[in-house]
Amino acid sequence: MVVVVVGVIAVLLAFAGACALLLFPEVGERMGARLADRRARRRERRQMAHTRRMAEAAERAPSQPGGMREDLDGILDTLKRQRWLLAGALLILLLPSLLILLVRRTVVLDDFQGQDMAESNSLVAQLLRGERLTPPPPPPPEVFTTEEIRRTRPEIMTADRRWDSIDAGLQQRVLAIFEVMRRQHGYEMVLIEGYRSPERQAELMSGGKATRAGAWQSCHQYGLAIDAAPIRDGRLQWDMGDAWTRKGYMLYGELAAQAGLEWGGGWRSIKDYVHVEMAAACRSARAAKRAELAQG
Repeated sequence: MVVVVVGVIAVLLAFAGACALLLFPEVGERMGARLADRRARRRERRQMAHTRRMAEAAERAPSQPGGMREDLDGILDTLKRQRWLLAGALLILLLPSLLILLVRRTVVLDDFQGQDMAESNSLVAQLLRGERLTPPPPPPPEVFTTEEIRRTRPEIMTADRRWDSIDAGLQQRVLAIFEVMRRQHGYEMVLIEGYRSPERQAELMSGGKATRAGAWQSCHQYGLAIDAAPIRDGRLQWDMGDAWTRKGYMLYGELAAQAGLEWGGGWRSIKDYVHVEMAAACRSARAAKRAELAQG
C-alpha cells in the first residue's frame, strides 16, 4: 500500500512539473540554460582531469603503449557521464520485481497459525479456510491387532487414538491432509497415535524401538504431534519398499509441509514417516515444561 501511494505521488509531481513548464516556458529555458552551463563546466573539469591523468601515466611509464589504458579511461569516463541514465534504466528494470515483493501478501487461514504459506490455492488451504473439519469414524479395532502389528509394532495396540486429545489446530491440519489424500490421491489415512502420556513415553524409550525421546521430550506429550499411516485392504501399510506405500508417505510429507507441519520422514537422524508435528509450538511447550520442572 505504501509503495502504491508513493508511486501516485511521484506521478502527480511529474505531471505538475510538466504543466509548469508548459505554462511558463521561460522558466524551462532558464533551467535548461543553467543545466547546460553546469554540464559544460563538468565536462571541462573531466577533460582537464583526464588530460592530467594521461600526462601522469605517460611520466610513470613512458616506454609502455597507452592505448589500452586510454580505452579503459574512455569507458570509465562514459560510464560516469551516463551514470544517472544507467541508474534510471536499472531502476525501471528492477521496479516491477520490487513492487511484486513488497505488495505480496501472506495468507493466514482460520485455525492455521503456524509457518506461513506463500500460496493459498492448495486444497489443504481451501479446506482449512472453510468449515471446521470433523474426524472420520475409526477403523475396526482388529486393524490395530493384526499378527504383523503384534510381532513388529506391539506399541500400536495400546496407543491413544482420541482426536479430542490432540491440539485443535493440529487436528484441523491433519484432517485436511487426510481429506486431500483421499480426494485427490485415493489414499485412506488412519490415525495411529495422538496424545502420549509422559509415562508411556518413558516406557517406549526404555524399549529402544519406538522412540529415542524421553518423557516430556516428545511433541506427543503436548498434543502437538500425531502418527498416521495409509490403509489398504484393511491393513496398515509400512513397507517403504512398496511403490504404492512409498508414494503415499511422500504425499503425506508434501501435504504436511503445505499445512505448516514438520514431517518425520524429512529428519536426518531417524526417519519417522508416520509422524507430523507442530514444531514451533512444540519447542515453546518443551521450554515451558523445562522451566516448570526446574522450579521443582
